[in-house]
Amino acid sequence: MATERTFRALMVQGTGSDVGKSMLVAGLCRAYIKRGLKVAPFKPQNMSNNAAVTPDGGEIGRAQALQARAAGVPLSVHMNPVLLKPQSEIGAQVVVQGRVEGNALARDYHELKPKLLPRVLESFAITGADADLVIVEGAGSPAEVNLREGDIANMGFAEAANVPVVLVGDIDRGGVIASILGTFELLTDNEAALTKGFVINKFRGDVSLFDEGVTILEDRTARSCFGVVPYFTEARKLPQEDAMALDYRARGEANAGRIKIAVPRLARIANFDDLDPLAAEPDVALEIIDPGAPLPLDADMVLIPGSKATLADLGQIRDEGWDIDILALHRRGATIVGLCAGYQILGHTVADPDGTEGPPGEAPGLGLLDITTVLGGDKALVERAGRELASGEAITGYEMHIGETTGAGTANPWLELDDGRPEGARSADGRVMACYLHGLFAADGFRRAFLSNLGGESSGVAYEAEVDRVLDELADHLSAHLDLDGILAVAE
Repeated sequence: MATERTFRALMVQGTGSDVGKSMLVAGLCRAYIKRGLKVAPFKPQNMSNNAAVTPDGGEIGRAQALQARAAGVPLSVHMNPVLLKPQSEIGAQVVVQGRVEGNALARDYHELKPKLLPRVLESFAITGADADLVIVEGAGSPAEVNLREGDIANMGFAEAANVPVVLVGDIDRGGVIASILGTFELLTDNEAALTKGFVINKFRGDVSLFDEGVTILEDRTARSCFGVVPYFTEARKLPQEDAMALDYRARGEANAGRIKIAVPRLARIANFDDLDPLAAEPDVALEIIDPGAPLPLDADMVLIPGSKATLADLGQIRDEGWDIDILALHRRGATIVGLCAGYQILGHTVADPDGTEGPPGEAPGLGLLDITTVLGGDKALVERAGRELASGEAITGYEMHIGETTGAGTANPWLELDDGRPEGARSADGRVMACYLHGLFAADGFRRAFLSNLGGESSGVAYEAEVDRVLDELADHLSAHLDLDGILAVAE
């Protein structure tokens, strides 16, 4: 039975993954606060290894963190009450209301979902308690009828919370008319009744050329089109949650800067928004190296990113021969940086005796730092601030990891935290450095000093200000192309 609520709400669902739901919700959040409304984002169930730490020591999907920023509200674990963090092809870590509650295989999780619905509805009520409008993001597609039983991500949630739905189709990938009509064909009568209209997203070219397509869809669905949104190219400058966003960099679509930074694309790459501030610099050519390709031997720097399965991704590095490339680059004078799992991988050994991230085991690391890591224990989820010791520049970031790293290398730390504690390690030659902090490259002064040491120049990019500028432009873009009054009326 649907629950009663005292605030307006709207759910943005898509005909599939990567149709632009996350960006649309972020833009709508910013657009409606510009109209004087108090807005909050919500996503019942998310699957991503790109997460953010909340002030209360929990974690939520990166997309909801960006949406909260767009809405101008503090992060809360209740904005994304169920977060699945894939660790293998068939299993994931299950985070509920910000805290890890164990691991589950996909089949086991489907049996768990109905038990999670009450907590999802509780979080929804908490999120909306101080808001005029809650904008909810769905996951994947509501037409996945094989997953309908026990659904909490799309129509199952919409029905339980009595939230109206707007369906989004991506015209850039083609077949948008079929995808929208096919979705309506697979909805139940109750689900269709909740679906009030649709949006066409990522249109390239003359929007009027799709006027007939809009008419066909409105006639066949008996629903309104709330707008056709032209492709918003600046969206790639915003923090992304889905690793599919890395594809354009893997294809070489990066700045032609003089500093080449190579990033091996790990199978379980996590918190890859660490790369965004570097990619925003015109003097940086940041390249994502896909499996099957070697690391470029003319790289000035290799950045080993975070991972949700450190031992497995360490194995991938060896299988791809990237370990040989990294050691060769180091001998040639390149800088090697490791963040979180990358920090662990750069040491002598990584051990997971209890099988925290997969099968129990131990493996030799790359040996560039005099450290060892044992995975296990409680998960560190905390915001940090401090400075880089070499430059004295301020940094901020967050820890999100399991395990403890020790060894003589930690006596020469990379960073010092505000409480005076050392963080990370730096090699004697100063060309290998690593730490547990995510997000430190967003600090403009530190990033400029770091790039200067690599022989480059910063353009003076103010990264955080740039993110807010793009959010404002996204809101204006949606205001120009969507019927915001009509969408708000649906939320009533």
